[in-house]
Amino acid sequence: MTGGYRLVSPSGLRRLSGWAVLSPVRVVAMSFAAAIVVGTALLLLPGAVEPGSSTSVTEALFTSTSAVCLTGLIVVDTPVHWSGFGQGVILALIQAGGLGIMTLASMVGLMLADQIGLKARMNTAAEARASELGDVRGVVIGVIRWSVLIELVTAAALTLRFALGYDEPALRALWLGVFHSISAFNNAGFALYSDNMIGFATDPWICVPLMGAVILGGLGFPVLFEVGRRLRRAAPGSRSRAGWTLHTRLTVSVTAVLLVFGFAAVLALEWARTLQTYSASQKVLVAAFQGVMPRTAGFNSVDYADLDDATLLVTDVLMFIGGGSGGTAGGIKVTTFALLLFIIIAEVRGERSVTILDRRVDTRVQRQALAVALIGIGLVMTSTIVLLAGTPFGLNELLFEVTSAFATVGLSTGITAELPHWGQWILILLMYLGRIGPITMVSALAARQRGRRYDLPAERPLIG
Repeated sequence: MTGGYRLVSPSGLRRLSGWAVLSPVRVVAMSFAAAIVVGTALLLLPGAVEPGSSTSVTEALFTSTSAVCLTGLIVVDTPVHWSGFGQGVILALIQAGGLGIMTLASMVGLMLADQIGLKARMNTAAEARASELGDVRGVVIGVIRWSVLIELVTAAALTLRFALGYDEPALRALWLGVFHSISAFNNAGFALYSDNMIGFATDPWICVPLMGAVILGGLGFPVLFEVGRRLRRAAPGSRSRAGWTLHTRLTVSVTAVLLVFGFAAVLALEWARTLQTYSASQKVLVAAFQGVMPRTAGFNSVDYADLDDATLLVTDVLMFIGGGSGGTAGGIKVTTFALLLFIIIAEVRGERSVTILDRRVDTRVQRQALAVALIGIGLVMTSTIVLLAGTPFGLNELLFEVTSAFATVGLSTGITAELPHWGQWILILLMYLGRIGPITMVSALAARQRGRRYDLPAERPLIG
């Protein structure tokens, strides 16, 4: 003991730098796991189900994971199996998963003490992808502000439509509006109808607000923050994008391209098949809705079991790419996908560095993009092979289900509840990994991270 403090040996310091001292990425991973456990316990309560129903541990865990991870896959019928309390638990889990567990903890700190401690700042920054610790307070306030604003506007539009267009009682219409609004903005895809949104496939007053909320949630909070700041600061009539960051420009432009591609693909492939009974304008609405939902939302206005294999494969690709970083969307993210394309272009051209929109991309970011994509492909392929070997379902169905789980989308051909329990546990793991991110999980599992102090001799293996 020296001056009241106990000296710690170097070996002790090394132990403290391991699991004893939780890094921000570990805290994020553990916080989502804790939220899933709490949700599972609440859904196992007798009051969470309708009278005469019961819930197994796997069903409760699957539903809780799907809600916290903003997926939307279900093994029991949400409006039939769960009581009002159970549906409320699911909604709370969706909101918690969308805002982020660390963001919620920081919000409580702001409300109670009007400050956020250093540790909380580090954890929130890791979860919200904040660039600096000083950004965290603004990030927390911005996340809450944008979420509440968009969810309120969407809920108001949906509530009015349910009340006026479908003669729902006021309180029922309000509940339907709020539930589907929160589910849409958080890209969760849970619905209070057994056929999801199929009954509203031709109703633009339901579909358009849902699509708008899904797109905004899928862009990610960093993009929403920047667009909001630019619009507030821009002079009337001057809304130039010249000052936008590379992340925002990539996210907005690639998202727009993928939305158009998804819409056109569904319209072309299903025009004379699933959409043949609709009028031309209705076909456009249904195709637009299904072109938006693979952005990791999970609502469906058609039965995916009836779609062509080509449409399912296109949807697989769109789901795997996902939405924007730092938000409610899943997948490998549109910026990762765009960066991989530019890496290929740079290699084909023989360029020494990768440049995007007059900006050079650091090699570390390139390695991260490659790691995220390859880990995602590995998880999807391995899980699909295991399920193919142990279940009677076909490749298209299982690949669709696995990709939907990993990308936290929630679309399904209807086989989720028919999978064996071990198969559902695979989907649970994929949903969790997809929500927190493969890199976050790998970093959380690493005992320690340190840079190499020397370089080994270089050698070039043959490529291609």
